[in-house]
Amino acid sequence: MVETLTKSLRVLIVDDAIVFRRGLSEMLSDVPYIEVVGTASNGKIALMKIPSLKPDALVLDVEMPELDGIETLKALRELHPTIKVIMLSIHTTRGADKTLEALSLGAIDFVEKPSGSNDYRTNFQKIRGELLPKLRLLKLQKSFLAPQPSPASPPAASPKRAPSVLRKECEVIAIASSTGGPNALNIVLPEISREANVSILIVQHMPPLFTKQFALSLDQKTEYTVREAATGDIVAPGTAFVAPGNYHMALREVGGERRITLHQGPLENGCRPSANVLFRSVAEIYGKRALGVVLTGMGKDGMEGAKMMKEQGATIIAQDKDTSVAWGMPRSVIEAELADIVLPLQEVARTINRIIS
Repeated sequence: MVETLTKSLRVLIVDDAIVFRRGLSEMLSDVPYIEVVGTASNGKIALMKIPSLKPDALVLDVEMPELDGIETLKALRELHPTIKVIMLSIHTTRGADKTLEALSLGAIDFVEKPSGSNDYRTNFQKIRGELLPKLRLLKLQKSFLAPQPSPASPPAASPKRAPSVLRKECEVIAIASSTGGPNALNIVLPEISREANVSILIVQHMPPLFTKQFALSLDQKTEYTVREAATGDIVAPGTAFVAPGNYHMALREVGGERRITLHQGPLENGCRPSANVLFRSVAEIYGKRALGVVLTGMGKDGMEGAKMMKEQGATIIAQDKDTSVAWGMPRSVIEAELADIVLPLQEVARTINRIIS
């Protein structure tokens, strides 16, 4: 069935750089399902315009005068909680920290801005490539999707829940996530029992620097020691590693120890890091003594790797549709009949603890 987009996704662009507001408006002007209803140079002006412009979504800069992206998000949560937000972030430590805070406040995702205003126009195609799939996701979400009954099409396979959860010997949990993943991981990771004596390996699709700041943020919220992975790190119980942006994360055995190795091999599913690379390596090193978890995210990254884990006897958990910001990655695993258990986000950690306790 081909999904038909009806109406337009009404977008308000909020950025203090006029060249960026204009360039982004022009860039989106030829997208059939997007209508740029206006622009604003800061959050204060945006909030004043929202009642008359009635946007469905904001493309919101993190750093702005008068009212920045964080304060604007807080106001939106109170005044206009249904408006979806995609952040624009600069590639700095402060920008990464602010962006992670924005995601925790309800922003759906983010796109990196060029490092300087002189680079805006030469980088608009890259921004377009990253921004359009995220805007399309918002357009396809339930409130914007036109119902398209198709009696001739077979009904989609409905996710099944396992009737019971069996305990298994487990040494490692491999987690894959993308769009919506930072918030999902902030919910799941702190609830995984430290007493289970396992290691955790995470692929969250993020650019360099952002993964480092994200690992530092997670480290403050869980009993596990969380850090961005580096080649040679020992995978030991009680540790959790986040794959660095632009590097695949895999494992190797050295002198009886499992160690992390990073490389910049070809992108898989358009991703680096890719969950497929991690999952394949986990399947080879840990076999059935592993647990794979596929959380919210666009695309199919992790599906092929989950198949290899499953073939080696690992258990696979997938997040359900209702609690996923983007039901692409978990859906691909479920439809390939690789998921042993399909769960709402709030039940993932509890189920993990029951399996590995």
